Amino acid sequence: MTHALSPQTRIGHVHLKVADLDRAIRFYSGVLGFEVTQRYGPQAAFLSAGGYHHHIGLNTWESAGATPPPPGHTGLFHTAILYPDRAALGQAIAQVLEAGITLDGAADHGVSEAVYLRDPDDNGVELYRDREPSEWPRDAAGGLAMVNAPLDLAGILEAGRGG
Repeated sequence: MTHALSPQTRIGHVHLKVADLDRAIRFYSGVLGFEVTQRYGPQAAFLSAGGYHHHIGLNTWESAGATPPPPGHTGLFHTAILYPDRAALGQAIAQVLEAGITLDGAADHGVSEAVYLRDPDDNGVELYRDREPSEWPRDAAGGLAMVNAPLDLAGILEAGRGG
């Protein structure tokens, strides 16, 4: 029997295996701006935005010094980090670019604007903002019609600068 989830249901956090905890913290905290809320010695840490207990868990329990899984295997495609508005997304992208991190891609999905990159352990990371549901593209029957169009990256960066 299938039942519908409450619309308040959310993905609460992601917990990643990493090879080097300090390197991962430098990326998620130093570049993306998450705050370390708790650290478990040299093996694990929890990071948060806005005082939540944790949005991201990092650990080396089974992965210290390990390499990423090879292409063509199952696993995490990406972690998507949702920003509250276009300006906040623009600020985050600017920080990534200033850190010398290359973007893997960028897209306007109609429902959202997103960029894609890799963390130091080669995990995919999506930085995005949602449009208001009233702006989402719809087909003739009213169904969702997401797209994969070019992203106005310059406009997003300008919004991040307050423009």
